[in-house]
Amino acid sequence: MNIYQEILVAKESGQKLLAVLIDPEKIQIDQIYSFVKLVNESIATHIFVGGSTDRDHKIESVVREIKNYTTLPIILFPGNADQITSEADGILFLSLISGRNPEYLIDQQIDAALEIQKSGLEVIPTGYILIDGGKETSVQRVSKTNPIPQTEYELILKTALAGEFSGKQLIYLEAGSGAKNPVGAVVVNCVKSKLKIPLVVGGGIHSINQLNNAYNSGADMVVIGTAFENDLTFFNQIKKGENQPIIKSESNRYE
Repeated sequence: MNIYQEILVAKESGQKLLAVLIDPEKIQIDQIYSFVKLVNESIATHIFVGGSTDRDHKIESVVREIKNYTTLPIILFPGNADQITSEADGILFLSLISGRNPEYLIDQQIDAALEIQKSGLEVIPTGYILIDGGKETSVQRVSKTNPIPQTEYELILKTALAGEFSGKQLIYLEAGSGAKNPVGAVVVNCVKSKLKIPLVVGGGIHSINQLNNAYNSGADMVVIGTAFENDLTFFNQIKKGENQPIIKSESNRYE
C-alpha cells in the first residue's frame, strides 16, 4: 500500500496522523540521530522534510541520514523546485492555491516536473492554503502572497473545495512556521464538514491541547515543526501510550 492509500485508510478508520517537519536549514547532520530517536519514540506517523528555503542544499544529505534511523515514511515538503531528492519516499506536490502568484501556483511545479518523474517518488498533489496565524511567516515572505484571514470562513472553504475539484489529493491549511495562532477550530471544522479528501493542518501548534483541538475539529493529519525546534521536551507529551485520547498510532516499524 502506498503512502496516500495509507492516509486514506487512516481517514476512513478515524486514525489521526502526526507528521514531524524537519527543516534542513535548522538541523545539523550530527543532530539527526538523537532527534529521530525522539520521533521514533513518539506517536508520529510520518516525517516531512523541507522548508521555505534550502540555501545550503542540504535536503538530500538530511533525508539520507534520517533514513538510517527510521522506517516512517519520509515525505518531501518542498519550498521550491530545487528541494527534490529520490532518497525520500514521497513528495507533496504543493500548489499555493490561496495566493495568486503564478510562481507558486504552477511555475515551480513546471520546473520540478521532469525531476520528480525521474526520481520515482510517490507524488501527492496538495492544495496549500495559507491562513493568517498572527504574524508574517517565511512562506508569506518567500511566496509574496497574503494569508487568508481566519474570519473569512467562506473564502477558505471555497478555496479548499476548488483544490479538491481540481484534483488535489490533500488540502493543507497552513498558519505558517512559528505562527502565533494555529488554524482555528471553526476554520478546520468548516472545511472538514464539506471536504471529501484528507485535511492536513499545520502551523502554530505548540501543546498537546492544541494538537488535540486540531484533531477534534477535523484534521486528519497535523504537522508540527517549530515546536520541536524550540523545545525538544515537547516530545515527552506525545510519547507512545501517553496523552493520546484522540490519536490511534500504530507502533513504529523501526527496530
